[in-house]
Amino acid sequence: MNLSRRAVLLAGAATALTPVLPTPGASAATRDLQPHASYWYPDSLPSGTPGTGITWRSLKNWSAATDTDLAFNAASVPLATRFTPTPANTTARSGQARVQSLVSFGPTSANPSQGAPTADYYALTHWAYLDELVFWGGSAGEGLILAPNAPIVDAAHRHGVPVLGNIFLPPVAFGGQLQWTRDLVQKDAAGRFPLARQLVALAQAYGFDGWFVNAETGGGDSALGADMLGFVKELKALSAAKGLRVTWYDAMTVNGTVSWQGALDSQNQAFFQSADTMFVDFRWSKSSLASSGTLAGQLGRNRYELWAGVDVESGGTGTSVNWDAIVPATAAHVTSIGLYRPEWTRNHLPANRTPGDFHTADDLFWTGASLDPSRPDTTASWRAPALSVADRSTVDALPFATVFNTGHGLKWYEDGEATSSTPWNHLGLQDRLPSRRWVVRTSGTRPFVAFDFADAWRGGSSLLVSGTLDAPATLELYATRLPIGPQTVVEVTHRADAGDVRTELAVATTEPGAAGQAPAYTFYPLSGGAGWQTTTVPLTGLSGRVRRLAVRLTGSGGEVRWRLGRLAVRDAMTAPAAPVGLRVIDADGGDLRFAWQAAPAAPRAGAPVVRHHELYRILPDGTRRFLGGTCQSAYYVGGLTAEQGENAARFELRAVGELYNVSTPATTTHRW
Repeated sequence: MNLSRRAVLLAGAATALTPVLPTPGASAATRDLQPHASYWYPDSLPSGTPGTGITWRSLKNWSAATDTDLAFNAASVPLATRFTPTPANTTARSGQARVQSLVSFGPTSANPSQGAPTADYYALTHWAYLDELVFWGGSAGEGLILAPNAPIVDAAHRHGVPVLGNIFLPPVAFGGQLQWTRDLVQKDAAGRFPLARQLVALAQAYGFDGWFVNAETGGGDSALGADMLGFVKELKALSAAKGLRVTWYDAMTVNGTVSWQGALDSQNQAFFQSADTMFVDFRWSKSSLASSGTLAGQLGRNRYELWAGVDVESGGTGTSVNWDAIVPATAAHVTSIGLYRPEWTRNHLPANRTPGDFHTADDLFWTGASLDPSRPDTTASWRAPALSVADRSTVDALPFATVFNTGHGLKWYEDGEATSSTPWNHLGLQDRLPSRRWVVRTSGTRPFVAFDFADAWRGGSSLLVSGTLDAPATLELYATRLPIGPQTVVEVTHRADAGDVRTELAVATTEPGAAGQAPAYTFYPLSGGAGWQTTTVPLTGLSGRVRRLAVRLTGSGGEVRWRLGRLAVRDAMTAPAAPVGLRVIDADGGDLRFAWQAAPAAPRAGAPVVRHHELYRILPDGTRRFLGGTCQSAYYVGGLTAEQGENAARFELRAVGELYNVSTPATTTHRW
């Protein structure tokens, strides 16, 4: 059994999915316009008064019409469809184990809705291995029901990953009150569960994909157990009608008590049958998972709808796990994998960590010790998801473009120039990123490949290849299903920072013959020279669909540093429609709330989809300063001050298309 530090905190009590209460935030300003991620109690509120920076709300009383922060919190990117390319190695399987992650991206309270001016953030990028993300959090002193931040949902949806909000009824040892459980499952005069309807309405309004139900408050009885089962059944029925999903955590049993089973059994199978999936508590064993999978089949369910909990909060890649009990190397997988708190990859690093430090640790966690999923290290004790789970992709339609933006950075770049020197994070601005980190095929020394934050073509990062090139090296970038037409071209923006390197675009129109094999590429030379270079490559002579996009680098045997800034596949290029109605809707000193309409109600035929919007301040000397970007139609900016002699600040807002082409600006002013 893998015992975590939570077991110590509970002084020998049962291991539970229990968030740590955060330290209250700093004192608020006179009027805090900063929108935050939302959280609620089911109905009744705690006694006393909330701590600084905490707002107590009742979900029973929530309505979209009165939610003043809804425009800042509602996700806008639809859930993309996914496909599974031929696996990068012979150990990864499709159609068997999947991966769920329970992630705390920030505190329950005072968690900004739309990013923050810091690059120190858990910028998850390995979406290709995830099947479900849970927005983990909640505490007795702040709130128990959490809606995920819009940027997280938008990034996940681009990669085809659904995101669940969290319902956390904490153990009594962590301040849990049984009344909150009773509040959640209360019935109306017709015997229905009003909070089940509220939860579905909330998920629809906020644009996420369902709920993770975690009932851990002890002291219940069989009547409460029956009410909880009825509640989950109604929540599931209402959710299914709206395309939402429900995951149950193995804690409360059918008799209303809390007893973590570490298995699917008679004590929790009714809840599993009333939900889409179940997270099996950490105290599972090889035999209990085997029996759980068997029982799932007897119930007419898929065994991979069970997530075997793996607690990595404190140990990360050093966590001892009986992987053969979940994903045996020489037999069919037994269940799926439920990762608890993989943001360890950021949190275990020292306080002076950089974005590069985080991504190095995160690549090790998801890809494994080889850092190349095409040749996995099967001897390492940490069995990274890439070894067992086939990656998936959403890159299946034109236009497609990436600037390798991970959703955080030390600066903001446009066309190779920094337009803001302020560190930032906003996952909603993240690109669809390569699913395989990093497949490099070479007969020589393998170069190092990583996201780099020292320079970029656009956004906050670029892709850097560094090291010795003593033989040609082909770096696989994307698995795609992009249609090829008469006008289809690929655009590549790159730069050689050091060393002698010749660059070619590699395009494959067929899948490899078997897992782990390289596709058959057609190579196209790219322009060289000093500084950023952009080459447009017509796909003349090719037909069908682009299945792989790669680059081949050939050096003269010495050290090189080569940077990839942009990759795009397109037919025509048309500017997106400009936003309208840009205005300041609220202000308090230098803290401003902006709102606008994304596009005219009836956009012209063939107009490109708006990817996101970018807001700028126009300084008195005409300089454009980047303030931020968002996928929403509302944005908050804090801490602005008047420039010398400036009576009114000027702002511009541009819509950005999928190809990173921009609209004409909408403008507004704000008098100081």
